[in-house]
Amino acid sequence: MGQGPLVSPQAFRDDASLAARVGRGEPEAESELVARFRPGLLTMLRFRTRDPDTAQELASDTLMAAVAALRSGKLRESERLAGFIHGIARNLLNNFFRRKAAVPPLEPLDDHSDQLQAPDESEAEERRAVVRRAIDQLEELDRRVLSLTLLEGLKPGEIALRIRLSPEVVRMRKSRALRRVAERVQEWLRT
Repeated sequence: MGQGPLVSPQAFRDDASLAARVGRGEPEAESELVARFRPGLLTMLRFRTRDPDTAQELASDTLMAAVAALRSGKLRESERLAGFIHGIARNLLNNFFRRKAAVPPLEPLDDHSDQLQAPDESEAEERRAVVRRAIDQLEELDRRVLSLTLLEGLKPGEIALRIRLSPEVVRMRKSRALRRVAERVQEWLRT
């Protein structure tokens, strides 16, 4: 009495094997990780947020963070992969609720909005160059996913067929790539 569900020793070995394969950067392992953990994450996150779109985004962020952590060797007990991933999800969910509570309500624009000026062409060209440089620093696969998305207008399912990954992995890589580009651009524009 009082004990949680029993987990078989095979499940621990499977988690350890999967964690090791993701840590080595095997794309098939990333797809397996997504297929295995995304449904449970979505269920939990939909229940907690009451918003399917937010749940989708948080699940993708969780899986991206898990892949990054596994690649950098941050999981100490590889047989505890499920708990590790759900811990990441809890942290992201808590951060989401903190940010949501801290956002002030939007104020309506005043009547002077017609006086806002667009940036001049040289500034726009400089920003485009910074974005190109940030994209060039991405991994080849992430650059390809962005190119197929932004330049060719393909959906994740279409991209997945071309590069032989699951649509969920494509969405995850696209989201991660866009976040990295945005972070680098913001950093460079500040300096």
